[in-house]
Amino acid sequence: MRLLILLLLVVVLAINVNGQTKADKFGKGIKFEGQDSSYLVKFGFRFQNLAVGQWNITDGSLQDYSSEILIRRSRLKFSGFAHDPRLTYNLELGLTNRDLSGGSATEFRNSPNLVLNAYIAYKFTKTLTIQFGQHKLPGNRERVISSGDLQFVGRSRLNSRFNIDRDIGFQLINEHTLGSEFFIKESIALSQGEGRNVTEGHYGAYNITLRAEFYPLGSFQSKGDYVGSAIKREERPKLAVGFTYDMNNNAVRERGQLGNFIIDNDGNYLGRDLNTFFMDCMFKYKSISFMGEYAYKKAANDDSFVIVDGEEIGTYYTGNGLNLQVGYMLDTNWEIATRYTDINPDEGIDTPEERYTLGLSKFIVGHKLKIQMDLTYRNRDGRDNGLIARLQTEIHF
Repeated sequence: MRLLILLLLVVVLAINVNGQTKADKFGKGIKFEGQDSSYLVKFGFRFQNLAVGQWNITDGSLQDYSSEILIRRSRLKFSGFAHDPRLTYNLELGLTNRDLSGGSATEFRNSPNLVLNAYIAYKFTKTLTIQFGQHKLPGNRERVISSGDLQFVGRSRLNSRFNIDRDIGFQLINEHTLGSEFFIKESIALSQGEGRNVTEGHYGAYNITLRAEFYPLGSFQSKGDYVGSAIKREERPKLAVGFTYDMNNNAVRERGQLGNFIIDNDGNYLGRDLNTFFMDCMFKYKSISFMGEYAYKKAANDDSFVIVDGEEIGTYYTGNGLNLQVGYMLDTNWEIATRYTDINPDEGIDTPEERYTLGLSKFIVGHKLKIQMDLTYRNRDGRDNGLIARLQTEIHF
Protein backbone atom coordinates (compact mmCIF):
# COMPACT_ATOMS: atom_id res chain seq x y z
CA MET A 1 0.00 0.00 0.00
CA ARG A 2 2.87 2.39 0.82
CA LEU A 3 4.42 1.60 -2.56
CA LEU A 4 1.12 2.36 -4.29
CA ILE A 5 0.75 5.74 -2.58
CA LEU A 6 4.39 6.62 -3.36
CA LEU A 7 3.88 5.67 -7.00
CA LEU A 8 0.76 7.83 -7.25
CA LEU A 9 2.62 10.79 -5.78
CA VAL A 10 5.44 10.35 -8.30
CA VAL A 11 2.95 10.22 -11.17
CA VAL A 12 1.16 13.35 -9.96
CA LEU A 13 4.43 15.25 -9.55
CA ALA A 14 5.63 14.14 -12.98
CA ILE A 15 2.42 15.33 -14.60
CA ASN A 16 2.63 18.61 -12.73
CA VAL A 17 6.15 19.25 -13.99
CA ASN A 18 5.45 18.44 -17.64
CA GLY A 19 1.87 19.68 -17.93
CA GLN A 20 -0.48 22.43 -16.91
CA THR A 21 -2.41 22.24 -13.66
CA LYS A 22 -6.01 23.38 -13.62
CA ALA A 23 -7.78 23.58 -10.26
CA ASP A 24 -11.54 23.58 -10.70
CA LYS A 25 -13.96 24.55 -7.97
CA PHE A 26 -14.40 22.33 -4.92
CA GLY A 27 -15.61 18.84 -5.72
CA LYS A 28 -14.54 18.92 -9.37
CA GLY A 29 -11.10 17.37 -8.84
CA ILE A 30 -7.72 18.56 -10.07
CA LYS A 31 -6.88 18.51 -13.77
CA PHE A 32 -3.49 18.08 -15.39
CA GLU A 33 -3.29 18.82 -19.09
CA GLY A 34 -0.33 18.26 -21.41
CA GLN A 35 1.25 21.39 -22.82
CA ASP A 36 0.48 20.08 -26.30
CA SER A 37 -3.06 19.10 -25.22
CA SER A 38 -2.30 15.45 -26.07
CA TYR A 39 -3.61 14.14 -22.76
CA LEU A 40 -5.76 15.07 -19.78
CA VAL A 41 -5.72 13.60 -16.27
CA LYS A 42 -8.46 14.43 -13.78
CA PHE A 43 -7.67 13.31 -10.24
CA GLY A 44 -10.18 13.08 -7.41
CA PHE A 45 -10.27 11.69 -3.89
CA ARG A 46 -13.14 11.02 -1.53
CA PHE A 47 -13.94 9.21 1.70
CA GLN A 48 -16.96 8.40 3.86
CA ASN A 49 -17.01 8.04 7.64
CA LEU A 50 -19.89 6.04 9.07
CA ALA A 51 -21.39 5.46 12.53
CA VAL A 52 -24.03 2.73 13.01
CA GLY A 53 -26.21 1.75 15.97
CA GLN A 54 -28.47 -1.34 15.88
CA TRP A 55 -31.14 -2.83 18.13
CA ASN A 56 -33.17 -6.02 17.99
CA ILE A 57 -36.87 -5.62 18.75
CA THR A 58 -38.28 -8.27 21.08
CA ASP A 59 -41.80 -8.08 22.54
CA GLY A 60 -42.04 -4.47 21.43
CA SER A 61 -38.85 -3.30 23.19
CA LEU A 62 -35.35 -2.42 21.95
CA GLN A 63 -32.72 -4.92 23.04
CA ASP A 64 -29.20 -6.18 22.23
CA TYR A 65 -27.72 -2.83 21.21
CA SER A 66 -24.56 -2.93 19.08
CA SER A 67 -22.57 -0.22 17.32
CA GLU A 68 -19.63 0.43 15.04
CA ILE A 69 -17.73 3.43 13.66
CA LEU A 70 -15.63 2.98 10.55
CA ILE A 71 -14.18 4.46 7.39
CA ARG A 72 -16.70 3.03 4.99
CA ARG A 73 -15.09 4.03 1.72
CA SER A 74 -11.91 5.75 0.59
CA ARG A 75 -11.44 6.09 -3.15
CA LEU A 76 -8.91 7.46 -5.63
CA LYS A 77 -10.33 8.32 -9.06
CA PHE A 78 -8.51 9.11 -12.31
CA SER A 79 -10.12 9.94 -15.64
CA GLY A 80 -9.35 11.89 -18.80
CA PHE A 81 -8.23 11.26 -22.36
CA ALA A 82 -5.05 10.04 -24.05
CA HIS A 83 -3.77 11.22 -27.44
CA ASP A 84 -7.26 11.89 -28.77
CA PRO A 85 -10.22 13.41 -26.86
CA ARG A 86 -12.33 10.54 -28.23
CA LEU A 87 -10.14 8.00 -26.39
CA THR A 88 -10.98 8.28 -22.69
CA TYR A 89 -10.18 6.21 -19.61
CA ASN A 90 -11.35 5.67 -16.06
CA LEU A 91 -9.44 4.22 -13.12
CA GLU A 92 -10.88 3.94 -9.61
CA LEU A 93 -9.11 2.38 -6.64
CA GLY A 94 -10.58 1.44 -3.26
CA LEU A 95 -8.29 1.85 -0.24
CA THR A 96 -10.26 0.94 2.90
CA ASN A 97 -10.39 -2.56 4.35
CA ARG A 98 -14.03 -2.80 3.27
CA ASP A 99 -13.02 -1.83 -0.27
CA LEU A 100 -10.18 -4.35 -0.32
CA SER A 101 -12.04 -7.29 1.22
CA GLY A 102 -13.24 -10.30 -0.72
CA GLY A 103 -10.04 -11.02 -2.63
CA SER A 104 -8.44 -13.55 -0.29
CA ALA A 105 -9.16 -16.61 -2.44
CA THR A 106 -7.41 -18.60 -5.15
CA GLU A 107 -9.48 -16.95 -7.86
CA PHE A 108 -8.02 -13.56 -6.86
CA ARG A 109 -4.50 -14.88 -6.16
CA ASN A 110 -5.16 -14.18 -2.48
CA SER A 111 -4.70 -10.46 -3.10
CA PRO A 112 -6.59 -7.35 -1.97
CA ASN A 113 -9.54 -6.35 -4.16
CA LEU A 114 -7.98 -2.98 -4.99
CA VAL A 115 -9.24 -2.11 -8.48
CA LEU A 116 -12.85 -0.98 -8.90
CA ASN A 117 -12.89 0.51 -12.42
CA ALA A 118 -10.19 0.18 -15.06
CA TYR A 119 -11.43 0.74 -18.59
CA ILE A 120 -10.81 2.67 -21.78
CA ALA A 121 -13.55 3.99 -24.06
CA TYR A 122 -13.56 5.17 -27.64
CA LYS A 123 -16.28 7.40 -29.02
CA PHE A 124 -16.74 6.49 -32.67
CA THR A 125 -19.45 9.07 -33.26
CA LYS A 126 -21.41 11.58 -31.19
CA THR A 127 -23.80 8.79 -30.24
CA LEU A 128 -21.78 5.52 -30.28
CA THR A 129 -19.16 4.51 -27.67
CA ILE A 130 -17.35 1.25 -26.93
CA GLN A 131 -15.73 0.42 -23.56
CA PHE A 132 -13.23 -2.28 -22.72
CA GLY A 133 -12.03 -3.26 -19.26
CA GLN A 134 -13.52 -3.55 -15.79
CA HIS A 135 -16.59 -1.44 -15.09
CA LYS A 136 -20.11 -1.46 -13.71
CA LEU A 137 -22.49 -3.44 -15.85
CA PRO A 138 -25.57 -1.53 -17.10
CA GLY A 139 -27.76 -3.04 -14.40
CA ASN A 140 -30.20 -1.51 -11.92
CA ARG A 141 -30.08 2.27 -11.64
CA GLU A 142 -29.28 2.35 -7.92
CA ARG A 143 -26.13 0.26 -8.45
CA VAL A 144 -24.88 2.38 -11.34
CA ILE A 145 -25.34 5.56 -9.28
CA SER A 146 -22.03 6.28 -7.55
CA SER A 147 -21.91 5.48 -3.84
CA GLY A 148 -21.02 9.16 -3.39
CA ASP A 149 -24.24 10.35 -5.06
CA LEU A 150 -26.81 8.32 -3.12
CA GLN A 151 -29.97 9.78 -1.59
CA PHE A 152 -29.52 7.76 1.62
CA VAL A 153 -26.52 6.67 3.67
CA GLY A 154 -26.37 3.43 1.67
CA ARG A 155 -28.04 1.53 -1.13
CA SER A 156 -31.21 -0.46 -0.53
CA ARG A 157 -31.58 -4.13 0.38
CA LEU A 158 -32.80 -4.80 -3.17
CA ASN A 159 -29.44 -3.75 -4.51
CA SER A 160 -27.41 -5.85 -2.06
CA ARG A 161 -29.45 -8.96 -2.86
CA PHE A 162 -29.96 -8.74 -6.64
CA ASN A 163 -27.47 -6.36 -8.31
CA ILE A 164 -25.06 -7.58 -11.01
CA ASP A 165 -22.22 -5.27 -9.95
CA ARG A 166 -18.96 -4.96 -11.90
CA ASP A 167 -17.41 -7.29 -14.46
CA ILE A 168 -14.64 -7.25 -17.05
CA GLY A 169 -15.31 -7.19 -20.78
CA PHE A 170 -16.82 -5.01 -23.49
CA GLN A 171 -19.74 -2.58 -23.44
CA LEU A 172 -21.34 -0.82 -26.40
CA ILE A 173 -23.42 2.31 -25.70
CA ASN A 174 -25.63 4.09 -28.22
CA GLU A 175 -27.68 7.26 -27.72
CA HIS A 176 -30.15 8.99 -30.02
CA THR A 177 -33.07 11.42 -29.94
CA LEU A 178 -36.50 11.05 -31.49
CA GLY A 179 -38.12 14.34 -32.38
CA SER A 180 -37.10 17.36 -30.36
CA GLU A 181 -36.46 15.79 -26.94
CA PHE A 182 -37.40 12.08 -26.65
CA PHE A 183 -34.02 10.65 -25.69
CA ILE A 184 -33.14 6.92 -25.86
CA LYS A 185 -30.01 5.09 -24.69
CA GLU A 186 -29.17 1.44 -25.37
CA SER A 187 -26.34 -0.60 -23.88
CA ILE A 188 -25.08 -4.11 -24.52
CA ALA A 189 -22.27 -5.68 -22.52
CA LEU A 190 -20.35 -8.91 -23.05
CA SER A 191 -18.35 -9.83 -19.97
CA GLN A 192 -16.61 -12.73 -18.29
CA GLY A 193 -19.45 -13.24 -15.84
CA GLU A 194 -17.48 -13.72 -12.62
CA GLY A 195 -17.10 -10.18 -11.32
CA ARG A 196 -14.14 -7.94 -10.79
CA ASN A 197 -10.48 -8.78 -10.28
CA VAL A 198 -10.68 -12.52 -11.02
CA THR A 199 -7.14 -13.48 -12.07
CA GLU A 200 -7.09 -17.27 -12.17
CA GLY A 201 -8.81 -18.78 -15.18
CA HIS A 202 -12.35 -18.51 -16.46
CA TYR A 203 -14.65 -21.03 -14.86
CA GLY A 204 -18.11 -20.37 -16.28
CA ALA A 205 -19.36 -19.24 -19.68
CA TYR A 206 -20.01 -15.57 -20.55
CA ASN A 207 -22.40 -12.88 -19.38
CA ILE A 208 -24.59 -10.77 -21.67
CA THR A 209 -26.33 -7.64 -20.38
CA LEU A 210 -28.92 -5.69 -22.37
CA ARG A 211 -30.31 -2.34 -21.22
CA ALA A 212 -32.62 0.25 -22.76
CA GLU A 213 -33.48 3.63 -21.22
CA PHE A 214 -36.17 6.05 -22.31
CA TYR A 215 -36.43 9.79 -21.53
CA PRO A 216 -39.79 10.95 -22.94
CA LEU A 217 -39.46 14.43 -21.39
CA GLY A 218 -35.84 15.03 -22.39
CA SER A 219 -32.52 14.58 -20.62
CA PHE A 220 -31.80 15.62 -17.01
CA GLN A 221 -29.51 18.43 -15.89
CA SER A 222 -25.95 17.38 -14.98
CA LYS A 223 -26.70 13.66 -15.53
CA GLY A 224 -29.31 13.85 -12.79
CA ASP A 225 -30.88 10.58 -13.91
CA TYR A 226 -27.96 8.91 -12.11
CA VAL A 227 -27.75 11.25 -9.11
CA GLY A 228 -29.85 10.78 -5.99
CA SER A 229 -31.93 13.70 -4.64
CA ALA A 230 -32.96 16.92 -6.37
CA ILE A 231 -29.50 18.48 -6.30
CA LYS A 232 -30.28 20.24 -9.57
CA ARG A 233 -33.87 21.41 -9.43
CA GLU A 234 -35.54 20.61 -12.73
CA GLU A 235 -37.76 23.46 -13.92
CA ARG A 236 -39.71 20.99 -16.06
CA PRO A 237 -40.66 17.42 -15.12
CA LYS A 238 -38.05 14.85 -16.18
CA LEU A 239 -38.53 11.09 -16.33
CA ALA A 240 -36.17 8.20 -17.08
CA VAL A 241 -37.39 4.61 -17.42
CA GLY A 242 -34.94 1.71 -17.76
CA PHE A 243 -35.12 -2.03 -18.47
CA THR A 244 -32.24 -4.50 -18.05
CA TYR A 245 -31.98 -8.19 -18.85
CA ASP A 246 -28.85 -10.03 -17.74
CA MET A 247 -27.95 -13.59 -18.80
CA ASN A 248 -25.09 -15.09 -16.81
CA ASN A 249 -24.46 -18.40 -18.56
CA ASN A 250 -23.11 -21.22 -16.39
CA ALA A 251 -22.64 -18.84 -13.45
CA VAL A 252 -20.24 -20.35 -10.90
CA ARG A 253 -20.84 -17.78 -8.14
CA GLU A 254 -23.95 -17.75 -5.96
CA ARG A 255 -24.92 -14.19 -6.91
CA GLY A 256 -23.54 -14.23 -10.44
CA GLN A 257 -20.77 -11.61 -10.32
CA LEU A 258 -20.75 -11.77 -6.51
CA GLY A 259 -20.87 -14.34 -3.74
CA ASN A 260 -19.09 -17.62 -3.11
CA PHE A 261 -17.72 -19.79 -5.91
CA ILE A 262 -19.53 -23.12 -6.17
CA ILE A 263 -16.92 -25.91 -6.02
CA ASP A 264 -17.37 -29.64 -5.41
CA ASN A 265 -15.12 -31.85 -3.27
CA ASP A 266 -12.89 -32.61 -6.27
CA GLY A 267 -12.23 -28.92 -6.92
CA ASN A 268 -14.52 -28.66 -9.96
CA TYR A 269 -16.45 -25.42 -10.52
CA LEU A 270 -20.15 -26.07 -11.02
CA GLY A 271 -22.37 -23.55 -12.76
CA ARG A 272 -25.94 -22.91 -13.79
CA ASP A 273 -27.56 -20.27 -15.98
CA LEU A 274 -28.71 -17.28 -13.93
CA ASN A 275 -31.09 -14.67 -15.39
CA THR A 276 -31.87 -11.26 -13.90
CA PHE A 277 -34.44 -8.65 -14.92
CA PHE A 278 -34.54 -5.06 -13.68
CA MET A 279 -37.09 -2.32 -14.25
CA ASP A 280 -36.43 1.13 -12.80
CA CYS A 281 -37.31 4.79 -13.10
CA MET A 282 -36.16 8.21 -11.95
CA PHE A 283 -38.45 11.25 -11.80
CA LYS A 284 -37.47 14.79 -10.83
CA TYR A 285 -39.36 18.04 -10.76
CA LYS A 286 -38.22 21.11 -8.83
CA SER A 287 -37.62 19.96 -5.22
CA ILE A 288 -39.14 16.49 -5.65
CA SER A 289 -37.28 13.33 -6.61
CA PHE A 290 -38.55 9.77 -6.94
CA MET A 291 -36.78 6.52 -7.78
CA GLY A 292 -38.33 3.08 -8.10
CA GLU A 293 -36.83 -0.33 -8.91
CA TYR A 294 -38.04 -3.89 -9.39
CA ALA A 295 -35.70 -6.90 -9.58
CA TYR A 296 -36.36 -10.52 -10.53
CA LYS A 297 -33.66 -13.24 -10.54
CA LYS A 298 -34.06 -16.90 -11.49
CA ALA A 299 -31.77 -19.90 -11.95
CA ALA A 300 -32.18 -22.38 -14.80
CA ASN A 301 -35.17 -24.72 -14.40
CA ASP A 302 -36.21 -22.69 -11.32
CA ASP A 303 -33.65 -24.72 -9.35
CA SER A 304 -31.56 -22.51 -7.04
CA PHE A 305 -29.82 -25.32 -5.14
CA VAL A 306 -26.67 -27.11 -6.31
CA ILE A 307 -26.64 -30.59 -4.80
CA VAL A 308 -23.90 -33.20 -5.32
CA ASP A 309 -24.17 -36.69 -3.81
CA GLY A 310 -26.96 -35.51 -1.57
CA GLU A 311 -24.94 -32.55 -0.24
CA GLU A 312 -25.86 -28.92 -0.91
CA ILE A 313 -22.66 -27.17 -2.05
CA GLY A 314 -24.14 -23.90 -3.33
CA THR A 315 -27.30 -21.79 -3.34
CA TYR A 316 -28.14 -19.11 -5.90
CA TYR A 317 -29.90 -16.09 -4.40
CA THR A 318 -33.12 -15.91 -6.43
CA GLY A 319 -36.48 -14.23 -6.01
CA ASN A 320 -37.75 -10.68 -6.48
CA GLY A 321 -37.58 -7.30 -4.79
CA LEU A 322 -39.15 -3.84 -4.90
CA ASN A 323 -37.62 -0.55 -3.81
CA LEU A 324 -39.40 2.85 -3.78
CA GLN A 325 -37.97 6.12 -2.49
CA VAL A 326 -39.00 9.75 -2.59
CA GLY A 327 -37.39 12.93 -1.31
CA TYR A 328 -38.16 16.64 -0.93
CA MET A 329 -35.34 19.21 -1.02
CA LEU A 330 -35.86 22.33 1.10
CA ASP A 331 -34.56 25.74 0.03
CA THR A 332 -31.79 25.37 2.64
CA ASN A 333 -30.54 22.18 0.90
CA TRP A 334 -31.78 19.98 3.71
CA GLU A 335 -33.62 16.98 2.29
CA ILE A 336 -36.24 14.75 3.88
CA ALA A 337 -36.57 11.36 2.20
CA THR A 338 -38.29 8.05 2.79
CA ARG A 339 -37.75 4.56 1.36
CA TYR A 340 -39.68 1.29 1.28
CA THR A 341 -37.99 -2.00 0.34
CA ASP A 342 -39.66 -5.40 0.00
CA ILE A 343 -37.52 -8.52 -0.55
CA ASN A 344 -39.11 -11.86 -1.47
CA PRO A 345 -36.50 -14.60 -1.92
CA ASP A 346 -37.56 -17.95 -3.32
CA GLU A 347 -38.61 -20.60 -0.82
CA GLY A 348 -35.69 -22.00 1.15
CA ILE A 349 -33.29 -19.27 0.05
CA ASP A 350 -33.78 -16.66 2.77
CA THR A 351 -36.42 -15.00 4.93
CA PRO A 352 -38.78 -12.42 3.34
CA GLU A 353 -37.95 -8.92 4.53
CA GLU A 354 -39.39 -5.41 4.56
CA ARG A 355 -37.48 -2.23 5.39
CA TYR A 356 -38.87 1.24 6.10
CA THR A 357 -36.30 4.05 6.06
CA LEU A 358 -36.53 7.74 6.97
CA GLY A 359 -33.60 9.91 5.89
CA LEU A 360 -32.37 13.43 6.60
CA SER A 361 -29.48 14.95 4.63
CA LYS A 362 -27.67 18.28 4.54
CA PHE A 363 -26.02 19.01 1.20
CA ILE A 364 -23.35 21.63 1.83
CA VAL A 365 -21.76 21.40 -1.64
CA GLY A 366 -24.13 18.99 -3.35
CA HIS A 367 -23.01 15.39 -2.92
CA LYS A 368 -19.38 16.48 -2.67
CA LEU A 369 -19.68 17.70 0.92
CA LYS A 370 -22.65 16.38 2.89
CA ILE A 371 -23.97 14.90 6.11
CA GLN A 372 -26.56 12.12 5.94
CA MET A 373 -28.62 10.36 8.60
CA ASP A 374 -31.21 7.65 8.31
CA LEU A 375 -33.29 5.39 10.54
CA THR A 376 -34.49 1.99 9.30
CA TYR A 377 -37.06 -0.40 10.70
CA ARG A 378 -36.40 -3.99 9.63
CA ASN A 379 -39.16 -6.61 9.56
CA ARG A 380 -37.96 -10.11 8.66
CA ASP A 381 -41.20 -12.05 8.38
CA GLY A 382 -42.20 -10.86 11.86
CA ARG A 383 -39.51 -12.95 13.59
CA ASP A 384 -36.31 -10.94 13.32
CA ASN A 385 -37.23 -7.28 13.67
CA GLY A 386 -34.78 -4.50 14.34
CA LEU A 387 -33.91 -0.82 14.22
CA ILE A 388 -30.83 0.61 12.48
CA ALA A 389 -29.60 4.19 12.92
CA ARG A 390 -26.79 5.57 10.72
CA LEU A 391 -24.81 8.80 10.44
CA GLN A 392 -22.39 9.39 7.58
CA THR A 393 -20.22 12.24 6.33
CA GLU A 394 -18.74 12.53 2.85
CA ILE A 395 -16.08 14.78 1.40
CA HIS A 396 -15.13 14.59 -2.24
CA PHE A 397 -12.29 16.66 -3.67
